[in-house]
Amino acid sequence: MAQDPDVLLQTAMLQLQKFNDSQGAARTYRRILKLDPGNKIAWYNLGVLAQQADKKADAREAYDKALKIDPNYESALFNEALLLRPSEPDRAIGLLKRVVAFDPKAGTAYLQMGHILAENHRNDEAENEFRRALETDPSLRSEVPERFRDSISPSPASGQEGSTR
Repeated sequence: MAQDPDVLLQTAMLQLQKFNDSQGAARTYRRILKLDPGNKIAWYNLGVLAQQADKKADAREAYDKALKIDPNYESALFNEALLLRPSEPDRAIGLLKRVVAFDPKAGTAYLQMGHILAENHRNDEAENEFRRALETDPSLRSEVPERFRDSISPSPASGQEGSTR
């Protein structure tokens, strides 16, 4: 009996959320891929599970397969960037730039770019990315390294958003 990939996706989510069964979820995602090899969500989730298990090569392979199916899949771009951050910072920045190209309000992508640039002593560029992060999401301020906090602040207009005064 053939199974519906959408039903199997729901099953895998239950395995993870309710039963904390990552191995069972991984098996379910692989079953989905036998039925639908072009299922980017299954590939992405296999990548997440591999990344959580510190299987970086497997995670990267799964994210790459998700991105071959949908080159603009923001979640896969973002997670692969985090995976590559320590070993391939320039490639990670390139992936994050693709995220913000599709979603200019992706504050966490700007934040991650800022961290990568700061780690690589590119402080002026890092400052710009931290500023963009705060302009899109002022709540990220606590995640900006202290040495950058005083020199950057969101523009006055973005700081007023959500104000009840």
